[in-house]
Amino acid sequence: MRADVLLAREAPRLAPAFALGDEPYTLIAAGKAAHPMADAWLRLCRGPCRAALVVSNETPRAEPAHLVEAIAAGHPVPTRGSVVAGERALALATTLGAHDRLVVLLSGGASSLLARPAPGISLEDKVAATGLLLRGGAAIDDLNAVRKHLSSIKGGHLAAATQAETLTLALSDVVGPIEDDPSVVGSGPTVADPTTYEAALRVLERCGAIGRVPSAARRHLEAGAAGRAVETPKPGDPRLARSGWRLVGGRRDAMSAAAAIADARGYDAVVIDEPVVGEARIAGPALVEHARSRAAGRRRPCCVIASGETTVRVTGTGRGGRNQELVLGAVPALADWAEAVTMASVGTDGRDGPTDAAGAVADASTAMRARRAGLAPVIDWLADNNAYAFFDALGDLVRTGPTGTNVADLQVLLIG
Repeated sequence: MRADVLLAREAPRLAPAFALGDEPYTLIAAGKAAHPMADAWLRLCRGPCRAALVVSNETPRAEPAHLVEAIAAGHPVPTRGSVVAGERALALATTLGAHDRLVVLLSGGASSLLARPAPGISLEDKVAATGLLLRGGAAIDDLNAVRKHLSSIKGGHLAAATQAETLTLALSDVVGPIEDDPSVVGSGPTVADPTTYEAALRVLERCGAIGRVPSAARRHLEAGAAGRAVETPKPGDPRLARSGWRLVGGRRDAMSAAAAIADARGYDAVVIDEPVVGEARIAGPALVEHARSRAAGRRRPCCVIASGETTVRVTGTGRGGRNQELVLGAVPALADWAEAVTMASVGTDGRDGPTDAAGAVADASTAMRARRAGLAPVIDWLADNNAYAFFDALGDLVRTGPTGTNVADLQVLLIG
């Protein structure tokens, strides 16, 4: 579902909240859904907006109010624009007093889009550390544990920097270990952080990055673990007592919308509640088998719907993303299914990895069509992390462009 629709849907529940009253407020929107969330908020809120900052990975565009400042920043690794945005967000927050109100509209991607490196850490240090973790297949909670401890805006620092009453409305792309965990969505700039410097160091060790991370970053984390650097705000920190957080949408909304569409088109819709996680090339065939068991005994045509967020461990030099690699890994399993079956996996934000595709689609004939096209065995494409080239050659990439939302990945299997 679109971010603006999700926010509008929550309006009745939010009506008693201070930000929908008549009092003035300051607005910060950050993430892949920042623009549509800001648009919807400015339409819904009666109170006057004093200033608004909108940060996304899209090119700044015209906003509905002249007071809106839009900044384009980097994702999945921060850029100079990310630092400009982080500095501006903190500047807005620190100027607010105890009688002021701050509204933060948060969506996936904000971890990279809002950046303010901790003292002694350069942007280049953060980019290098983030890149190592992404290539090492770090899960989002582990990645963000490190990000928060190399930052002075994430992990509750934004809310701790202001005296204002703060309300965060979040669109979640976090599927685990705790689904929709406030401290993980956007690296939790307005909530307490339960992780520690020691935990961040353990993440680097597990990903094999502890010896390759920039020395300044490693020294900072080690100093923190030794008690020589300030920790992120923890649960019970009085600076966060006036900061509230509410979820306005997540992956279940995407699955619910997909099920409604499938039902309207005559499919017997089956929703898999458990998130699809783990390494993408392994999760793909596992999902096919799970879907096969869930579809057994259901009327045809059947639509099996799942969602989640997998990881990719980069071992090759090809291009792709976790959705494309998930579908590629599933190609042999689809070929073994006797029934007519089609599978798609897409990022709900419209972008999968460093490509122009949202994901890919495959069916029971994909393996045969690939052989006829002279493409190497699937295992070779997986070894090179080159799912993009494989599906591009077959014309089976899914390209949607930016969708204005971000609620994890969506998988759909159609069984005829």
